[in-house]
Amino acid sequence: MASYDVIIIGSGPGGYVCAIRCAQRGLKTAIVEGRETLGGTCLNVGCIPSKALLHASHMLHEAEHNFAAMGLKGKSPSVDWKQMLAYKDDTIGQNTKGVEFLMKKNKIDWLKGWGSIPAVGQVKVGEDVHEAKSIIIASGSEPSSLPGVEVDEKVVVTSTGALELGKVPKKMVVIGAGVIGLELGSVYSRLGAEVEVIEFLDAITPGMDAEVQRTFQRLLAKQGLSFTMGAAVQKVDATKTKAKVTYKLRKDDSEHVVDADIVLVATGRKPYTEGLGLDALGIAMTKRGQIAVDAHWQTNVPGIYAIGDVIEGPMLAHKAEDEGMAAADHIAGKHGHVNYDVIPGVIYTHPEVANVGATEQGLKEAGTKYKVGKFSFMGNGRAKANFAGDGFVKILADADTDRILGAHIIGPAAGDLIHEICVSMEFGASAEDLALTCHAHPTYSEAVREAALACGLGPIHS
Repeated sequence: MASYDVIIIGSGPGGYVCAIRCAQRGLKTAIVEGRETLGGTCLNVGCIPSKALLHASHMLHEAEHNFAAMGLKGKSPSVDWKQMLAYKDDTIGQNTKGVEFLMKKNKIDWLKGWGSIPAVGQVKVGEDVHEAKSIIIASGSEPSSLPGVEVDEKVVVTSTGALELGKVPKKMVVIGAGVIGLELGSVYSRLGAEVEVIEFLDAITPGMDAEVQRTFQRLLAKQGLSFTMGAAVQKVDATKTKAKVTYKLRKDDSEHVVDADIVLVATGRKPYTEGLGLDALGIAMTKRGQIAVDAHWQTNVPGIYAIGDVIEGPMLAHKAEDEGMAAADHIAGKHGHVNYDVIPGVIYTHPEVANVGATEQGLKEAGTKYKVGKFSFMGNGRAKANFAGDGFVKILADADTDRILGAHIIGPAAGDLIHEICVSMEFGASAEDLALTCHAHPTYSEAVREAALACGLGPIHS
């Protein structure tokens, strides 16, 4: 029986980052992982492989639509799907091997197998029981489905199966217009599939700024995705090669059937806590099946912590990483910090979509007086030169103090641009602080400055 200061169950971004921080704090640390590779969902079947396919398919889109205008003449590339999947797999391999190297470098033991907690201070992996002063659950999440929809990962797939399809389908139906559905729908649309997105609500990307939602849907429709909104999927009937999706429109209760080669179920994710033994330990759960924790990420059972997708909050890799570092710091007797008001969200389509902080709707509901500074990428020289003029930057600031309360970007490199606003918010900056900061020309980031200027006297290039 091995003894540790900390054992972390799960090696996704939350788990492995937490492990490294624990080791940096001088704690004897082990990580439990049942997969053949480290990195969890994100590196193996989530964030990383999907970004590889998004990048490859975007390059194809550029070749087909913009190369000729730049004087790059010739035949557009044909798609070698097997090679594209090999590129995706190589990207996964490089990242997972990188995490394994980091574990060795930081002298963190990898306990290979699926973990459970038979008693406080104990973690069982296979037949071996290990002791730990502190246990951190970072077991992540799994795709959730709908009643009447049976996933086989061949014809009816989750994001996992969608990353391993045998060929590009002629027709794909995506159930759910959230981040995962729109990213993978974009990939297959660019590769030549007819993609129809069926969404229960009346707007895509639930919880996002309404103006961004409308613009985003219009731009995706322009790219070829079709949308059926306000539709409740009743069932999916699948054979070995085809599927029929039955849905009802909420506005009139009319029933419709649509045929597909592949159905992607992208209706969100749920915490994965199966087999951990939480019930027997008496660990408190929320109504939504998440592990309940206090301000220090500790459960109601002393010595057992939880971070990432298994607890409340957005299911984002970087949120899990922040919690992992903070929980490690707390266990080491330091102060752990996560600012939940400044956690950015990004959708890696083209254009990208990014947000941080408050939405207009949220500010209205809270009765907060605010002002809006907005700037279109059509006024940005770099964006126009790169055929990336669609979209805008929108900054929300307090009407009285000018403090930045939130930002929403749809446009080129939105996922990178959002971070100067995150840093500004972390330091309590005003929109004027951002507007007075010199930005290099010509860069996309100038659009952020212009939006900040729009909170004051007005933008320069609009």
